[in-house]
Amino acid sequence: MTVNGNISFWYAADGIPAPRPALAQSTTADIAIVGAGYTGLWTAYYLKQARPELDVAVLESRFAGFGASGRNGGWLTNSITGGRDQYVKTHGRAVVGRFQQLLNETVDEVIAVTCAEGIDADFHKGGELNVARNHAQLQRLRAWAQEEALWPEAGTQLLSAGGTAERVKIAGALGGLWQPHCARIHPAKLARGLAAAVVRLGVRLYEGTTVTEIAPGLARTEHGDVTARYVLRATEGFTANLKGAHRDWLPMNSSMIATEPLPEAVWADIGWEHRDTVGDLAHAYMYAQRTADGRIALGGRGVPYRFGSRTDTDGATQQRTIELLTGILHDMFPAARGAAVDHAWAGVLGVPRDWKATVGLDPATGLGWAGGYVGTGVAATNLAARTLRDLILAPGSELTIMPWVNRKVRRWEIEPLRWIAVQAMYKAYYAADKAENRRQGPTSLIAKAADKVSGR
Repeated sequence: MTVNGNISFWYAADGIPAPRPALAQSTTADIAIVGAGYTGLWTAYYLKQARPELDVAVLESRFAGFGASGRNGGWLTNSITGGRDQYVKTHGRAVVGRFQQLLNETVDEVIAVTCAEGIDADFHKGGELNVARNHAQLQRLRAWAQEEALWPEAGTQLLSAGGTAERVKIAGALGGLWQPHCARIHPAKLARGLAAAVVRLGVRLYEGTTVTEIAPGLARTEHGDVTARYVLRATEGFTANLKGAHRDWLPMNSSMIATEPLPEAVWADIGWEHRDTVGDLAHAYMYAQRTADGRIALGGRGVPYRFGSRTDTDGATQQRTIELLTGILHDMFPAARGAAVDHAWAGVLGVPRDWKATVGLDPATGLGWAGGYVGTGVAATNLAARTLRDLILAPGSELTIMPWVNRKVRRWEIEPLRWIAVQAMYKAYYAADKAENRRQGPTSLIAKAADKVSGR
């Protein structure tokens, strides 16, 4: 029987972590960080590494890793969220090229630091493979490869159908795009290990402490106020729950399934020896990994958005979404058709109106933020954390002049406009995918129209 929810499959083996104490009363700190996902934990880590004397308090509504950090697909990858083109217009080719290099290096930084801290998060650096499975997708893949050829920093390689199958045998794959700067990870093990590491460094980590409002010098909770020179928001998909931030980032839902461990005969058929992370070029795309214990964990959008920016609590997803993802699994990996789906779950990720991540600090108010990763945050959170550290301790450093720093992004539309727009957008993407699967033609005009609505 499929377990649905219980936060995510990533907690199934070791269970939900025992909660740390909540904030007992109002207190002060040098720096208060709201949110104990990857962004908040990495930021606390690097601040304490740089200045051990700093008093850093992290406030978390549930437990460290409760949100996207404990539910994601486990892609530690080098993506510049939202692409490079707009950044080239504003900052120039050289800066954006260096930004890409920094994200490449971040993959290795995460692995190195976690190894140094004794965190075993099932890392395997096998690269990222995106595949095309119909003619329209193949056209997009080749166009993408041409764009990537202008960015040798990314290390991307275009693969034929045969070259793709040598890495992973995916039914109907016509070609692939592979890049080396990506590792498969176990998300919850990373979150749990980071939480333990920051506590060892002397960070005060308060769990079960919901922040309801952030203001200059203040993080307000139901247990009391935390006053601090700097207050950093690291709430990602849950940002809409904060007073005054309801329209800043849209909480987009993403769902996943994990099979039972597959027998060696199935793996012999599929291959996947390199443990690449795998995605496709469908408009309503999927993402997958081969887990350390021999399962396929596969995700996709399902129901993308809840009216009023509502967020879930226990990670349960809809039955029709489980069926949708199971269908994708069987279609791409026919050898896994006989495998049971052991677990299904969902989580939210933060989406800015222009679909680009951002990190910033207002020196006058001491308010900082990072997020809006649109699902590419496993690596980006680390670079964002080091950027927040420098914005506070070393303003003017190389990290603080990267294109995503202190960007101004317009807010999402009021309801019901944003609910209507998101629902219509994903219905269009699903319709476009169906149309492209039926015929041998170019990218669907429906999808192009949806891209304009989305603001991507």
